[in-house]
Amino acid sequence: MDLLLWRHAEAEDGIPDLKRILTPRGEKQAAQMAEWLKKHAPKNLRILVSPAVRCQQTAKTLGLPFETDKRLGTDSNAVNLLAAAGWPDGGKASSVLIVGHQPTLGQTAALLLAGEEDEWSIKKGAVWWFSNRTRGGDTQTYLQAASPPGL
Repeated sequence: MDLLLWRHAEAEDGIPDLKRILTPRGEKQAAQMAEWLKKHAPKNLRILVSPAVRCQQTAKTLGLPFETDKRLGTDSNAVNLLAAAGWPDGGKASSVLIVGHQPTLGQTAALLLAGEEDEWSIKKGAVWWFSNRTRGGDTQTYLQAASPPGL
């Protein structure tokens, strides 16, 4: 299974948190990463997005259908994110793209690579792409790619 974690692009400060919109710089970041994803991401992605406006705006730059999942909101955690994605076997899809928030994305990345949650930082607008495979009866998770916007 492939799991891609995409942190929403730069957003304006403000309250309420769920209504914050992308800044002009954030719109550019999202568009740049969407172009990268269109070229490199697996085909037939299942796309799951936080209900926060900034995540919805980020996901829309791909121009692909997506599902809004409340389990990916600003108060989410790594366990909820992985359950939504169906990790590690994919559930409904073999490739899932999550558009979400810090600290959940960083905590999930740490859990996948180091075996325990930690406060890893994922840059605004960046994508971290994880894959898993079975070798010798053991399931292994590895980082396929990590890309900030504009790279």
